[in-house]
Amino acid sequence: MSTAAERVLCRLDDIPDGGAKGFDPPPGRFTGLFAVRRGPAVWVYLNSCPHLGVSLDIAPDRFLDARRQHIQCSTHGALFRIEDGFCLKGPCAGQRLMPIAARVEGEAVLIGPIPD
Repeated sequence: MSTAAERVLCRLDDIPDGGAKGFDPPPGRFTGLFAVRRGPAVWVYLNSCPHLGVSLDIAPDRFLDARRQHIQCSTHGALFRIEDGFCLKGPCAGQRLMPIAARVEGEAVLIGPIPD
């Protein structure tokens, strides 16, 4: 059961297994979100590179590297771990993407509050 602070982001099937999907900014926000799915697990982040604050995707829903093993910034090629958003390579090495609390309940992906 979802709490008052949570809201539905999408259906689990809206995110391709092994892939990613971008979402428009929530009301009152400038930056969108994106989610990465591995089977029943989903990770959600702000769509903002910690280096320049630019969107990570070069085209809609293109957040992963060619091997689909890392999140990749389209501007400068920085690579981030999917599981925790930690930057492994690039000008923001050692920094992290901003995570959004997320969980799967039934067929829905629920997210918590978005930090300022």
